[in-house]
Amino acid sequence: SGADAFGLVFYEKSPRHVGVQQAAQIMHAMPPFITVVGLFVNPAVDYVREVLAKVSLDVLQFHGEESPEFCAQFGKPYLKAVRVKVGVDLVQYAAHYAGAQGLLLDAYIEGTHGGTGESFDWGLTPHDLPLPVILSGGLHAGNVAAAIKQVRPYAVDVSSGVEAAKGIKDAAKVAAFIKEVKNIEL
Repeated sequence: SGADAFGLVFYEKSPRHVGVQQAAQIMHAMPPFITVVGLFVNPAVDYVREVLAKVSLDVLQFHGEESPEFCAQFGKPYLKAVRVKVGVDLVQYAAHYAGAQGLLLDAYIEGTHGGTGESFDWGLTPHDLPLPVILSGGLHAGNVAAAIKQVRPYAVDVSSGVEAAKGIKDAAKVAAFIKEVKNIEL
């Protein structure tokens, strides 16, 4: 449908989790020129290395409490997710993760690491962040244009907003989402 990137979730507690062998099979079906992102939540170093040995990921995306040193040790570009709520200093967070390719902003929901389908107050996003912003959290075809106009992110990330059921993507919803993103006038 025209997506620039495709995410593989390597977090066992997620309904979107893929195993290493399944991810390797998916990679063989990927069209060219798509960035493949591997999503991890507080992984063991050995697990990330195992995935990288078997799956050709372009970018790593960390959604837990990983340190900048942890994220950088794999020799791959990485994104650091931050769950946004009142009181989280995104400028300071960006400075702490200065080696990241960008910050993925997601909704703060107690006890989760994302993938909830909930959005956050986009007004909490400063326009002077020193890292590119990837906006996530509760996005769907009905709100992505408004989100882009307000936040002006580098990219948007969607998962639950294009699903028929948890972990099952809906091709029509994916196409509608991408159409909204591509047709926005800023």
